[in-house]
Amino acid sequence: MAVVVLGFAAVHASFDAPTACLGLLMLAGSVMRPRVGQVYRTSLDYVLVIALYLLSGVGSAILVCAVGALSQDRRHPLVKKIFNGAQSVLCAAAGGLVFHYTGGPRAGEVLSEPWDAIWTTTAANATWLVVNAVLLCLVLFLEGGQPSPTTFIRKVALPTSPSLLGYGLLGMLLAVAWLSGLGFLSILLIFVPLYVSRWALSQYEAERRAQAATMRAFIQVIETKDLYTRGHSERVSEGVGLLGRHLGLSDDRQTALEHAGLLHDVGKVGVPTSIIQKPGRLDDSEMDAIRLHPARGVELIGNIPFLEEVKSAVLHHHEKYDGTGYPAGLGGENIPYFARIIGIVDAFDSLTSTRSYRPARGVEETLDILLQDRNTHFDPLLVDAFVEVIRRHGWKTLDQPAPDGSKVVAIDHDDLSLGSGGGATGNAAGVE
Repeated sequence: MAVVVLGFAAVHASFDAPTACLGLLMLAGSVMRPRVGQVYRTSLDYVLVIALYLLSGVGSAILVCAVGALSQDRRHPLVKKIFNGAQSVLCAAAGGLVFHYTGGPRAGEVLSEPWDAIWTTTAANATWLVVNAVLLCLVLFLEGGQPSPTTFIRKVALPTSPSLLGYGLLGMLLAVAWLSGLGFLSILLIFVPLYVSRWALSQYEAERRAQAATMRAFIQVIETKDLYTRGHSERVSEGVGLLGRHLGLSDDRQTALEHAGLLHDVGKVGVPTSIIQKPGRLDDSEMDAIRLHPARGVELIGNIPFLEEVKSAVLHHHEKYDGTGYPAGLGGENIPYFARIIGIVDAFDSLTSTRSYRPARGVEETLDILLQDRNTHFDPLLVDAFVEVIRRHGWKTLDQPAPDGSKVVAIDHDDLSLGSGGGATGNAAGVE
């Protein structure tokens, strides 16, 4: 179908100055593809296409859209390049049909009929976005992976639609500026500010990625104190991420929750290695040092502004639902929401990981323990949600060394005692 549409466009295209100039800009490509969030990239090619609807006609717009497909990343597989090119052509054709049949003005008519230009180009823009979303959902459905089409619509398509509709008006402004006598200079007037804003956003994203990498490196250094706890914080961050998405958290809260999961044990940097690696039971003073690690963690991240809402989760992730935890003895919903989530995943990962004094428990056995300790250790509703998530998505078990027997204790401070609803006490050894 895309080939037929492209043939029609080639016959009806106007090879004029706007088509040549905007075609070259489309070929440049990278200016028009900013990142959306951490995963998705969106295309602003339709800004140029809408300008061409008004300046040179639908045929030229479709043809230039096909030319823009040549600027794709060379690392993309051929199948993906073909799909992306066909997708752009079909979106431009769909928007062009709407523009044509709604009586969209062209060339000199644009300046005399500005309101017609606004509503017809907005309708064409909306059509482009809808067709684009439908095609992407079709691919996601056929691939059967993540994200699902529903997640894509909810997390990407709907939240970005208002801003993308607004960007579409830039196409009309470009056409108006061109027709007002600015010609090629209208491109600079519109796209230089757009490029600068995109560059600023990319710097912000790069800074956030650098901060995340720094946090992970810091946590890895801390976890080298114990062979058996390496990767624990990363897994807790992954687990709370799964639960947060199941609970429908907003993007900002989801990011904060995953940061909290990653940093929940950062305070262990202040716990002497001799205590962490001590064989046998910890005495009361040593256990007190362990119990200080949440407060030390808050001290460490206290001056990082974007982690402000993470602090309470780090401080209270060892509170228990019945009020017998530490450091403040909070109970029930007085425990911060993120801390309740992290407490569940923290215990789950501890139990399903090998320790020097015991082998890992199975996933189902551990889920049964969590269910047994709902209302005592954990928020019952969050436990039920987490169990549902793990049973639906599974959990990758670890390939760890067998227990070396260097410690002679039964539980550590994240382990739970089977059948008792209890858990680690002041005499329990271990630091996980």
